[in-house]
This record gives sequence, structure tokens and C-alpha cells, in this order.
Amino acid sequence: MDMLGGLTASEFLRDYWQKKPLVIGQAFPGLTSPVSPDELAGLACEEGVESRIVLENDNGKPWQLHNGPFTPERFSELPEQDWTLLVQGLDHWVPEVADLLEHFRFVPNWRLDDIMASYAPRGGSVGPHYDQYDVFLLQAQGERRWTFGGHCDQSSPRVEGTPLRILSSWDGEETVTLAPGDMLYLPPGVGHHGVAVDDCITLSIGFRAPTVDDVLTGFTDFLCSQADASEHLRDPDLQVQDNPGTIQPAVIDTLDDLLRNKLGDRRKLSLWFGQYATAPKSMDIVVPAEEPASPEDLAAAIQSGEQLRWNEGSRFAYYDFEDDTALFVDGEQYLLKGDARPMAPLLCAGAYIDADHLAQFTDDEALLGLLCTLYNQGSVYFE
Repeated sequence: MDMLGGLTASEFLRDYWQKKPLVIGQAFPGLTSPVSPDELAGLACEEGVESRIVLENDNGKPWQLHNGPFTPERFSELPEQDWTLLVQGLDHWVPEVADLLEHFRFVPNWRLDDIMASYAPRGGSVGPHYDQYDVFLLQAQGERRWTFGGHCDQSSPRVEGTPLRILSSWDGEETVTLAPGDMLYLPPGVGHHGVAVDDCITLSIGFRAPTVDDVLTGFTDFLCSQADASEHLRDPDLQVQDNPGTIQPAVIDTLDDLLRNKLGDRRKLSLWFGQYATAPKSMDIVVPAEEPASPEDLAAAIQSGEQLRWNEGSRFAYYDFEDDTALFVDGEQYLLKGDARPMAPLLCAGAYIDADHLAQFTDDEALLGLLCTLYNQGSVYFE
């Protein structure tokens, strides 16, 4: 893949993914930024947009963080240099930015998080730090000088007096300057520090992975929501004990069997994870259609070749069981059986759904109803 510097996706995953950094010159040749600094500032003033400003020196305090939304006047108060504006989830609000994610589908949908934009004037940065996730840093405007390298963790020394996790006593191992179209991949835990050479915009394509705590608490909460979770333990074979304070091994055996049976239910685990992994990051963008469509209207639009695409904030995934397929969209599950099962991979292959293949399903009343549900709840729309 040209985007990976001539590496195939398999070669990249084998040799670099979560292993070592990779600098890719002109991963996106001729790239021009899909957003301007003024547009980013405008988004940062909106209530539903997550935004932050990082000041390297805020009245003598190092690396201070300010959360949006901001007023337009706030930007006129900023110094000429040494600050950064961060806008999270830019792909949720700008379709052209969301389209960039299609180049990264060699990583499963559920691992993709979002695209964050970082604007900085000369000297601006968010300080030397490390992340817990994989990230591709794509230069969209201007130039940024990156120093990176060395593994960091919770024991790495940090700067005091800042709410940010800024590394101290860190030098990095390699330095490179990225121009528009250049890209840097960094695995989790690799220290890095990017400084704007001039007014620049960097797009961070971030990936996510659940923590062990996420999995344990999420799945057990899901199990606790099942109908049989309110049932009480029973002991019809209870016998008199020598000491009433003893907890008998048989009690622990019963609990052990119960937990193993519940936690070992792979179907329930798959259904929970599909819902968990596709829950939208922002409910502010996945909103019902302004004009609900009828199944007939939807069928006519699809058959005429209109392009149906995902909402920029929606997430799609599926899991094949032996006898059915679970489709997951925005935290909801839909079980497909028989001839309906191919609908799931079709909907999940990419943000732009193949119109010709989709038209083949419009004669099925149930599947047309599913598409209508996804459209009316805002998970898909026609371009």
C-alpha cells in the first residue's frame, strides 16, 4: 500500500503494529488540509464538540490545559506562539475527514477510535508524552518536527504542576520533520514530542483497545442485566455443620461452577462485546433523520443508485455464529438468519455501502425494515 510506504497491510501489521514506529514520506501525496485553522476554531466554540487548548507557559505555570467550548474572543487572547488547539472527533463533523478512515480499514472497525485535529502556531506543542493507544500522525498543513522513541510507562518521570502527563528527563531517539502528506505511526507507550515549525495542522488517527477493567466490568454488568440474574442461589441439600461459621468447600464449588458457566458463555460474550465496541463515542451526532423514510421510499432510493453511507459518528461490526449472524450498529444488535446473513458484511465493509449489492436485499421486507430503522435512527444517510 502506498499509504504504508510500499508495505502491504500484512507486512505493516507483522513488522510494525504495536512493535516499532514507522515514518512514511508522502503517505498521502498532494494532501491539502480538509479544514482550516479558522474552521477548527469555529468548531471549538460549539457545545457538542470536545476541544482543548494547551498553553506551554500559562502565567508561569507549565503546560496548562483549558477545556472548551470557547468563545471567539478567547482566540484573540492567545499568545503568538507556543500553544495548541485540539479538536477531538473531527471525523464526526467533517465528512471529508471521515473519508480518511477508509484508508485504515486493514484494522478492524471496532479498533478505530476517531481523528483528532491539532492546530498550532510556531513553537506550539502538547509537550513530550506517550499514549496508551496506536496512532497515525498525518501532517495536513505546515510542518511539524517530531522527536520520538523509547518506551515509557507509569514509572516514567513527569513534569510537576500540570494536569497533563508531560514527560521530564526524556530526549527521544529520532527526529524527523513532517510536511503535508507525510505520516508517522507510533505504537502505544512510545514517547514523542511534536513541535510546530510554522502554522500547522496535524491529524491524529487514533485507535482504541479496552482495558482489562473495561472487559471485566462491562461483561459482568451485561450479565447482571439478564433476566436470570435476579435468581437466588439455592441449597436444597444443606446439612448440619459442626461449626456454623464454616464456609464449606461445596459452597465455593457452587459459586465456582456458577461463575464459570456465566463467564464461559461465548455467545453472550460476543453479543456484549459487539454492542460495547460499536457504542458511539458521541450521541450528539447520531441523531434521528429529520424526515423519517418509509420502506418504500428507501427501496426506491437504493434501487435508483443513490449512495447510502454511514453517519460519520456511527460504528458498524458483525459476528458470525454457527446458525446466525449478529450485526452491531451504534451499540444495538440485530440477529440475521439464513439468506439475510450476507447483509451484515455488506453493511460493515466500509462507510460507503455498495449500492448494487444493497439493491438485491430491497425485496426482503424484513431487511428493508432493518435498513429503514438504521436510516431513521440516523446511523446511515444518503449523500
